[in-house]
Amino acid sequence: MFQNDRPGALVPVSGTDPVLGAWTHHAFIPEPLPNEMPPLTGATHLAVANARAALAALDSTARQLPNPTLLRSPTLRREAQSTSALEGTYAPLTEVLTADEDAPATAELVEVLNYVRMANFGFARIASGQSVSLPLLSELQGILMRGTPLHEVSGRVRDSQVVIGRRPDGDPFGFPVHAARFVPAPPGYALETGVRDLIDWMRTDHSGQIDPVVAAAMSHYQFETLHPFRDGNGRLGRFLIVLHLQSTGVLSEPTLTVSPWFEARRSDYYDRLLAVSTRGDWDGFIRFFSHGLQSAADQTHEQMRALVAVQTELKERIRASNLRADSAHALVDLAVANPSFTVRKVEAELSLSYGRANKLVGQLVELGILAAVDPNAYNRRFYAPTVLTVLTQDRR
Repeated sequence: MFQNDRPGALVPVSGTDPVLGAWTHHAFIPEPLPNEMPPLTGATHLAVANARAALAALDSTARQLPNPTLLRSPTLRREAQSTSALEGTYAPLTEVLTADEDAPATAELVEVLNYVRMANFGFARIASGQSVSLPLLSELQGILMRGTPLHEVSGRVRDSQVVIGRRPDGDPFGFPVHAARFVPAPPGYALETGVRDLIDWMRTDHSGQIDPVVAAAMSHYQFETLHPFRDGNGRLGRFLIVLHLQSTGVLSEPTLTVSPWFEARRSDYYDRLLAVSTRGDWDGFIRFFSHGLQSAADQTHEQMRALVAVQTELKERIRASNLRADSAHALVDLAVANPSFTVRKVEAELSLSYGRANKLVGQLVELGILAAVDPNAYNRRFYAPTVLTVLTQDRR
């Protein structure tokens, strides 16, 4: 599969399987990213321009909102669900949106909600002026793996060989490495150097030579191909797309969900990544990636407008009722920003007494604005059904 124009080297690797014994194979080490754009066709240049326009429209709308961060949490949970599903960790979207972040009910929800914590941590670091670095990447991966079986070995570049996927023609009873779809760099000096080179490349200003969308595509390919950690590379790599766009100033408010589009096209997504390694097909990957960013920006933009419309409609329903307290409108804002919440959260966020918070929630339940996730639960959680409808609509 690997042709002469591949952007990297094949190196021998070996190991021992506890059941099958010794094995040998080859792994792929990508060469450092260039400091100029790969040759692109006219169709790909157009796709890149369309992606830039869609991202600019999304960011313009976000900056015009009174509080753009209000919409970050609900869209992040949707992104967390999709990006985890791409890696085989599936939890129904409704369960993800209404889950208790402090006490996830399943192992799958633990991993999905770890993504939300990781993303908020990363966005805050970049917003504070910090650049992408190996310590930051390691810290992000450590957050992503909290409470999972690999937590103890997380937060550092891997020290063992990993393989990615399985080929359809792979022998299910043979060595996993022989049946793998792709074998990334072995642990050691070459991998660590590759990761540091990538970080240096991401921190360099390429604005005069490389379009930011193309730069995000190139760094995403490089990260996924290096596969620097034991687990979580796919989720962390897709998160870095948005983080990269934030750090280069393309997005001032990183409210962008990229994974639903890629999840719906996972086979093409993996094929396009592999085609860069096997035959240097940057053009095909960057065009595919740009279509994904354009669609993701359009979909997030549409969802943002829908959430703002719901927020306005719910406040109109309060104005038409007998409720006159400003706290009722503040509770609508809280219900948009938090797909589910407890009375205790209302008490803390709105600076109300528990009794007043409980009464206010009850009043919005009576108006049909809020509902209980499980009316019989001890620590009841509430949500706005119209908000949940917007968030669970499939626009892929």
